[in-house]
Amino acid sequence: MPFPKTNPSLERALVDRGYSEPTPVQAAVLQPEAKDRDLLVSAQTGSGKTVAYGLALASTLLGEAERFGEPREPLALIIAPTRELALQVHRELIWLYGPAGARVASCVGGMDVRREQRALADGCHIVVGTPGRLRDHLERGRLDTSKMRAVVLDEADEMLDLGFREDLEFILDATPQERRTLLFSATIPRNIAALARRYQREALRIDTLVENQPHGDIEYRAVRIAPNEIELAVVNVLRFFEMRGAMVFCHTREAVRHLHASLTERGFSAVALSGELTQNERSHALQSLRDGRARVCVATDVAARGIDLPDLGLVIHAELPNDHETLLHRSGRTGRAGRKGVCVILVPYTRRRKAERLLDDAGVDATWGGPPSADEIRLRDRERLLKDPSLSEEATEEDIAMARALLAERSAEDIATAFARFHRARLPAPEEIFDAGADRGPRERSDKRAREQERDHRSTRAGREEYGGGGDMVWFRMSVGRRNNADPRWLLPIICRLGHVTKKEIGTIRIFDGETKFEIAQSIAPKFAAAVRKTNDEDIRIEPAEAPGGRRDGEGRADKKFPPKKGGPKGAPKGEFRKGPKGDFKGGPKAGFSSGPKRSQKEGPKGDKGPPPQGKQKRRSADKRSRD
Repeated sequence: MPFPKTNPSLERALVDRGYSEPTPVQAAVLQPEAKDRDLLVSAQTGSGKTVAYGLALASTLLGEAERFGEPREPLALIIAPTRELALQVHRELIWLYGPAGARVASCVGGMDVRREQRALADGCHIVVGTPGRLRDHLERGRLDTSKMRAVVLDEADEMLDLGFREDLEFILDATPQERRTLLFSATIPRNIAALARRYQREALRIDTLVENQPHGDIEYRAVRIAPNEIELAVVNVLRFFEMRGAMVFCHTREAVRHLHASLTERGFSAVALSGELTQNERSHALQSLRDGRARVCVATDVAARGIDLPDLGLVIHAELPNDHETLLHRSGRTGRAGRKGVCVILVPYTRRRKAERLLDDAGVDATWGGPPSADEIRLRDRERLLKDPSLSEEATEEDIAMARALLAERSAEDIATAFARFHRARLPAPEEIFDAGADRGPRERSDKRAREQERDHRSTRAGREEYGGGGDMVWFRMSVGRRNNADPRWLLPIICRLGHVTKKEIGTIRIFDGETKFEIAQSIAPKFAAAVRKTNDEDIRIEPAEAPGGRRDGEGRADKKFPPKKGGPKGAPKGEFRKGPKGDFKGGPKAGFSSGPKRSQKEGPKGDKGPPPQGKQKRRSADKRSRD
């Protein structure tokens, strides 16, 4: 349906911008019952909220007039949680209210305060800003709110999460009570509802979200990966989709720096966004993405809030989000304004259950699969090359003349080969990546009593044999042993990392003088062998082995050649080994040999040497005095 009648100037702006039909949230705020009322609106990210409240404010700010009068005190105040979102809203309102002669000022942290002060002193109709900077202008008397007719809180839930409650309350208390208050939020938790009850009057509740319904324009994919191949998976996902714009999310600034440097080194045109950047650096990075000089943005959650990038077709969760709301907010950077987008969630196999819980809580139905392989990427490159626009564009006379000159010197096959080589040279090389294998279905979770019984069973000897050391195990050897201070505490993580397995799939570990032998579940032994062949290094090598002789760990000594003796095995450096449970040896630097907790000489067990007789003590003291 077309836009309802609002204001002739705004209608012209919508037509010039190419808007023909309103989004659900835009249609809802333009209903007759919403006119000139306080609004409490919940809508998903990328649903056109900025244009929605811009249109909703028209009747309050303009009335029946087509243009604004002389700019004096501000008539409307828009508050956003981040600088990027505030500047984005500023740009949107400029084109929307431009034909109506509106002057829009921005007040955000990190920008020139004196320039903002001059803009407020010269007069404006609408002010857009962040809570901290707006409060600063209010306290210094630069922002006059006496004529304020409307206040909009954009992404109110994010502002409260970021700790701006006190600033928001200060700003709202400084505005006239008869103002109109519009509150837009992705969710309406208790704190938002309390804020609405305090500062809104008979607000109309508008909910355009369908409960447990994910964003319809986003395709979700969950990709299983090995924990040590996250970086390689990001490279292959970017290469497989080859979107014009992509955003990769990490948790920390350090992770952003590391991944950005790695992608840049591989040949990706990438920028980084994190809290440590200055406003000029952030603006330069975002402008690079908008004009196409950069195609990948690596960012933290907070730094990416409110960012609206054109043609952002791919979002990658390099690290799992902490909750389902963060998952939806990250994913909402794509699939905006009716465009289609892809969201890829990288799931290390050790975090599978957490990923499933996040998807369930978010109501997202994701397609599970393995990471794109190098062969799949090369096949996609071939398909994209055959559809390259340069092959279908109309040729000019100069192009035809150059083609004829090339054909006179070279064959058609040579020219086509050079074209393919040139096309491939500008693309980063795909990575050889390990796939954990076919996907498994969701696990049926047993009740609490069944889990306790299973845990008790595993604590018994029979349970341990069944769990890790039964007949369905395969032996492997590792090229480190007691001479290298081998210890299960650091051997176990190495086996898991190099072989892409979890510790529950590892059975007995037996440490010998020059090597270590361990068991791997037979069901994954072939995949384990393939993984270690790719990841073996010069220091540690893993290869199949025969079952060692002697007894298993826990049943006697670990190696017949080195029976347990007082002070550690024969030939071992002093202080490098200590006696473990049931006669096993565990090596480690400065571990020291110990057969149990230390006791004082006075309170030692029966048979230990007690303190010397009192007489001897006196004689020793006398001798010492005589020597002195």
